[in-house]
Amino acid sequence: MAVHSAAHPHGGCSVWGRGPGGRGEGRRGGGGGGSSQLWPCRPHGASADRNQPAGRPWTLVFCTSRDGFSLRSLYRQMEGHSGPVLLLLRDQDGQMFGAFSSSTFRLSKGFYGTGETFLFTFSPQLKVFKWTGNNSFFVKGDLDSLMMGSGSGQFGLWLDGDLYRGGSHPCATFNNEVLARQEQFCIKELEAWAVS
Repeated sequence: MAVHSAAHPHGGCSVWGRGPGGRGEGRRGGGGGGSSQLWPCRPHGASADRNQPAGRPWTLVFCTSRDGFSLRSLYRQMEGHSGPVLLLLRDQDGQMFGAFSSSTFRLSKGFYGTGETFLFTFSPQLKVFKWTGNNSFFVKGDLDSLMMGSGSGQFGLWLDGDLYRGGSHPCATFNNEVLARQEQFCIKELEAWAVS
């Protein structure tokens, strides 16, 4: 894995191999790469037929190696998309985890999304944490953070505005375990995929 530390002062995304299916989806012109090797690790449920219409592939909408470490950039890249989003992260320990959101990430005053939203981790095997029905705190986005799942003042997954620090705590929305090896983590790589 070739790491480009110039992309972020604390580390960067790798220039991954081909995108989903080996076809290089999500690749943009220019030198930033844009394809992914995080993709093969997505949860099987993330591409359920009801969420991905036939003939509509997943597209790499945001990648820290190409788009930088900025939540504002993530929101900008999401503009024009309305469908589900698969968020994949790799932290400083090499741990991979993420979330599937039934709705595109956006700025919001309150929580949004549906019960199709879930969290997942590969620690050490795939574990998926689906909606419990206890509350509807699926996704909330502001300029300083992106939060998924909540309860008792804790978030199942939160990311800061610089996409550098994050956290994961058990929450009532998903009854999840901590997704990373530690409750607080540093983001080394992040990708967001959407149905194009």
